[in-house]
Amino acid sequence: MTGQPADGVPVKALPVAPSEARSLVPALMFIPLVVAAVGSLGAPLITSVATSFHVTLGSAQWTLTVALLSGAVATPVLGRLGAGPHRRATILATLAVVVAGSALTVLPLPFGWLLGGRAAQGLGLGLTPLMMGVARDHLPEERSTAVIALISVVSIIGAGVGYPLAALFAELGGVRAAYGLGLAVTAAALLTAWRSVPEAPEGRSAHIDVAGAVVLAAALLLVLFLAGDRNLWSRHLAVTAGLAVVAVVLLCVWVVIELRSTTPLVDVRAVRHPAVAGANLAMFVGGIGMYLLLTLITRYAQTPHGAGYGFGLTTFVAGLVLVPFSVLGFVAGKLTPRVRTRIADPLLLAGSAVVVGGGFALFAAARSDLAELFAAMGVLGFGVGGFSAAMPGVILAVTPKSETSSAMSFNYVVRSVGYSLGSAIGGLILAAGTGPGRLFPDDSAYTTAALVGIGAMAITTLTSLALARRRQPVSQMHSSPHWRFHAQGLLGQRLPHHFRPREAGCLRQTGRSGRQGRGRSGPLPWRSGRGA
Repeated sequence: MTGQPADGVPVKALPVAPSEARSLVPALMFIPLVVAAVGSLGAPLITSVATSFHVTLGSAQWTLTVALLSGAVATPVLGRLGAGPHRRATILATLAVVVAGSALTVLPLPFGWLLGGRAAQGLGLGLTPLMMGVARDHLPEERSTAVIALISVVSIIGAGVGYPLAALFAELGGVRAAYGLGLAVTAAALLTAWRSVPEAPEGRSAHIDVAGAVVLAAALLLVLFLAGDRNLWSRHLAVTAGLAVVAVVLLCVWVVIELRSTTPLVDVRAVRHPAVAGANLAMFVGGIGMYLLLTLITRYAQTPHGAGYGFGLTTFVAGLVLVPFSVLGFVAGKLTPRVRTRIADPLLLAGSAVVVGGGFALFAAARSDLAELFAAMGVLGFGVGGFSAAMPGVILAVTPKSETSSAMSFNYVVRSVGYSLGSAIGGLILAAGTGPGRLFPDDSAYTTAALVGIGAMAITTLTSLALARRRQPVSQMHSSPHWRFHAQGLLGQRLPHHFRPREAGCLRQTGRSGRQGRGRSGPLPWRSGRGA
């Protein structure tokens, strides 16, 4: 395995020894599972936090929102740092901050300190792409493909694991006990990383585009704030529209900054390539649909019988509804690497989107029995697991090894925004279906939201099918003796007018179009610090 350094000299990223791999692979699974579970701790504890700290439910909601915000903002920065030589230090430092934040949530401090601790915990959500980079660098290619798929899956099902456990601890020992669970598992994750995560290959470099990071952070904060505060849309529409315009302007400014930067936070030229752009579009729309159904089912299960529907489940029992989601999601993640040897990743994305659409259809047609909710949640989990396992294959097929963390971090930001919008859209639809003077929406509002979800998954399916038609088979690309140059073209980056191929000295200098050129030689673009 060859790393992608900045100085043009190939770097060998040798797989770890089999004995080390046995401890590395569980660590690469455990850390994303922990940070995902801890990041979702706010969801089942909102009511308990409001009661314990004597704040409104809207204020308590920020214990979940602030973690998602900090995770989305930190992810691209951590992804860029993970592409450099200090990946291990980045992982350990981030987990140390997460542990410190977890301690703040346990200590008997005012509500503001709890929010600060939750923001620190949210930083851990940006570590999942770095775990993928470690797997790609230090495991054999066949093994790393399956491990990366499972890392993607456990980062999703972690919420399904954390939700019922947090609810159980809250019922037994209060909100501090639930956050104490978070402190224990994050400390275990830090110890696991210190013992198992190897150093990154030498020779790489990673420079942070500070201006781009600040502008992107501001844009993401606005987008996720608007998505998370549903009352703002209904009560202050003009203000909300103005903030949305500001967010769009900031994103446009960020794109310009990245295009002009010699060390961009995210390589926009790579992102706009059809394969990567299509995958991110599918992740965005699919994320809206997936989180929409997750929100609908959990909310429906907790609605009291007095509303004329629902099951009035406690927080803990409602959390158990997520068990089929986690179990079948993990099953799909284990099956996908085997299936993808025969079926292309974009087709797996399309098939998984169809499965999630089937979950929406099941929920829309049959939800009068609790078993039907369990079934719909299981179908959702299987679809989400397959989708999450196939997504890295689509992006990494055209991404240099050294840029794994950075490329996947952008995809995870897109996923976070999609999830937040899915939750917001569900809340808006249900709010619109709530009659005057009523606390709960009409049952028909859930059907309307499910139909919207089916539409989102239909768009995701069509996007994935379009990817399948455009995608060059990876086997064909790798069969070429100059496959790295094919990959560079797939990334859509600008090739310098003249370069000296270092790994095929018999090749003559070529220009961007592949024609012979003249002039001085230079390093390949993916070795210049401007990787995909």
